[in-house]
This record gives sequence, C-alpha cells and structure tokens, in this order.
Amino acid sequence: MDEAATLDLHRRHRVRVEGTGPTLLYAHGFGCSQAMWDAILPAFAATHRQVSFDYAGSGRSDRAAYDPKRHASLEGYADDLLAIARSVAPPEGLTLVAHSVSCSIGMLAAAREPALFRDLVLLGPNPCFIDHPPDYIGGFQRADLEGLLTLMDQNYLGWAQTLAPVVAGEGGGAEVSGRLSESFCSTDPNVARQFAAATFFSDNRADVERVRTPALLLQHRHDALAPLDVGRWLKAHLPQATLEVLDVAGHCAHMSHPALVIDALRRRLGP
Repeated sequence: MDEAATLDLHRRHRVRVEGTGPTLLYAHGFGCSQAMWDAILPAFAATHRQVSFDYAGSGRSDRAAYDPKRHASLEGYADDLLAIARSVAPPEGLTLVAHSVSCSIGMLAAAREPALFRDLVLLGPNPCFIDHPPDYIGGFQRADLEGLLTLMDQNYLGWAQTLAPVVAGEGGGAEVSGRLSESFCSTDPNVARQFAAATFFSDNRADVERVRTPALLLQHRHDALAPLDVGRWLKAHLPQATLEVLDVAGHCAHMSHPALVIDALRRRLGP
C-alpha cells in the first residue's frame, strides 16, 4: 500500500499511532470506539508502539467508509482489520488486543494472514452467542437476541439504555454503563442494527481451529455476554491458547477494572 492509500485508510478509520517499540493494535467491541481503551494506553506508552482505530460506522470513523453489503458480516470487518494491520505491522508481526466481537474478527483475520500477528489477547471472546446444548453454551437463546433487535427497531434509545447495564455488569457501575449507553446512542441506528445482527448471529466456532497464532483468553468471571463455559470451550479448541479468568462482573474489564487488564497484558508481553 502506497503512502497516499495508507493516509486515506488511516483517515477513514481515525487510526492513531503513538510511541515506539513492539506494536500493539487495539480493536474495540460492538457499539464502542477506540476511546474505550483510554485507561489502558498510558500503561504502555513508554514501552510500545500503540495503534488504535474505529471500525467503519463506529466512533469518529468516516461514515462514508461504511458499506452495508460488506459490513453485513464479520468478514467485512476482518477485511478492515487486515488492511489496518498490514499498514502498521512490523516484520515480526504485532500483538492484537481485542474486545468482544473483535475477538472473533481478530481470529478471522489471523487465520487468513497469520504472518501479521505474533500474539492475540482476546478480552471477553465469544465465537457464537447462541446456545447449542449440550456442547456449547454461548449465553443466549436465539429468541432473546431476536427480541433485542426488535427493541432496536422499535425504541433505539430504550435498547441502548437496556443493553448498556448488561454489558457493564455489576462490576462496571453507573459510570461505565453511562459511557456505553452514550457510545451506543452516538452510533447511527441503522449501522448499529446491522452490526448487532452480524455480532450476535454469527457462528465462528468452525473458524477457531484455523487460528495458529498464540492467544491469551481473558474471560470475566461473571459475564452475561461471554460465560465462562465459552472460555473453556475456546481453550479446548483454539490451538496455543491460554485461559485466564479475571475476577470481574461484566463484559468490559478494560473500562471497569483496567488495572487487571494491564497486569495481564504485562505478564503476557514480558519485560
């Protein structure tokens, strides 16, 4: 990719590159933005080159970059992640730090172009949110998720105010819930609705075993969106995976308990 194309890509996705050292690429979750990593970035400012961005249709990205056809599936988001990774990855590869649906997007990307990624840190991963008993408990019945999307169609603000406390969990409190609700409400409802469908109805379990990049799974102990059973399933099916359980209630420890995530990252990244 030439310099002009790289600059345009970075403009579209509000890519921010800061610092020097081994490269960390942060990928945010559904309804969020790169701002959700703000409590993590200062801890590695002196030791790492840190890259954050907004997916098309999220945060402060260029709204024109959103393509309803391409972004109807997580593969479209993986295309975007790969383009950004190619533009910043050093020869030895980068470490992807991903949250929630970005864990699935990141695994899709790493399976397609493994040379770009030296390590994956997956916070709250869930490759399939729908239960498939007895072998897989994703946390939801399909009817529950269909009801969530119906609420989005009928009352978008009510949906945001309903989902935010679930994502924040008891460990997040009113502050994290409020930040999430504000972020959800700032997203174009049509974009959010389509991204929600891609997030909650995707089943990427079959893609997991194609990932050969080492991975650290950071699961929350009490998480309505990614139960511990999901972490155990991923540990059993994802080659080179290590599972660590954070003693947190909620789905976004990088916001509610950043010190725990920073400590886990430091142990993983080493001196």
